[in-house]
Amino acid sequence: MTRMTRRQFVAGTLAAGAWALAAPYSRALGANDDIRVAVIGFNGQGGGHIQRFLKIPGVRIVGLCDADSKVIEKGVKMLGDRADGVKTYQDVRRLLENKEIDAVSTATPNHWHSLIVVWACQAGKDVYVEKPVSHEIWEGRQAVEAARKYNRIVQTGTQSRSNTGLREAFAWIKAGNIGKILVARGFCYKPRGSIGKVSGPTPIPPNVDYDLWCGPAPKEPLMRKNLHYDWHWVWPTGNGDIGNQGIHEMDMCRWALGQPAIAPRVFSFGGRFVHDDDATTPNTLTAFYDYQPAPLIFEVRGLPRKTGDKAMDYYRTTQIGFSIDCEGGSFVGGGGGGWIYDKDNQKVKQFTSSGAD
Repeated sequence: MTRMTRRQFVAGTLAAGAWALAAPYSRALGANDDIRVAVIGFNGQGGGHIQRFLKIPGVRIVGLCDADSKVIEKGVKMLGDRADGVKTYQDVRRLLENKEIDAVSTATPNHWHSLIVVWACQAGKDVYVEKPVSHEIWEGRQAVEAARKYNRIVQTGTQSRSNTGLREAFAWIKAGNIGKILVARGFCYKPRGSIGKVSGPTPIPPNVDYDLWCGPAPKEPLMRKNLHYDWHWVWPTGNGDIGNQGIHEMDMCRWALGQPAIAPRVFSFGGRFVHDDDATTPNTLTAFYDYQPAPLIFEVRGLPRKTGDKAMDYYRTTQIGFSIDCEGGSFVGGGGGGWIYDKDNQKVKQFTSSGAD
């Protein structure tokens, strides 16, 4: 067997999937051959990055970075007896200066995603970045161009592309079994309550470097109760549920449509209703993407279907999923696979899933 260098190992395995790094390379590697990874931002999804990397042979976590020192402490505890020698940072720029790091994964708030990708590529590191790749379209393009310019591997968290059931379903549809696709529809009917309302600026927790937390976003007074997570629901740092949960459903719809590019025309309408709170992103939204020959329509519904009733709306059997409507029927599903329905709304064929992560 020819011995592989660390760089050959990284190139041959990261391309196959962030969580399948060791897939056909389960042999024991020497310390000098380990893929040395740092995790940036792990108060939520990034904690899963740490847990998964710890289970992959040949991968060694060597750095942790978060603007919140308490989150860093939590990450060190997650590493347990494998924390020895791991360097911690609050400033991502200092982490990226470390030439002993081969790759980074990041699950920071959305406004940091593209900048970290660009900086990491410039620093010669491969990247796994959580969805969405970017806070808005222009900066996402800069991330793509950086990956190309610096010849880096960059992967994002649209995990449904690994779903075998969806691959089979979309191939079956594209073979014409239920006619031409008429429209793809994505749904995020997910309950979202109020984030509360404050009468003035909220103190920044002493364990947070707020300047670093804001980064490329405007450094404004904190006008909400919670710094963490509720950043999803304000425009400078988040995208609402269309850019949170909706990334997955829209990606599956675009996959089915065979549309790899941005739609030539888009319009959207909606608003934030019922809750008088500090959030600014819509909790009710419809977006129309004018793909040809079949469009994509995406809906966000964050409110129950009736006042005093906690039940949410649904389309056929799904609340968080999608429907590919064709001339002779529809495929309705999500990350867990789905069903073909005929024109009489009867189930006729099931596609089950595996490998969604």
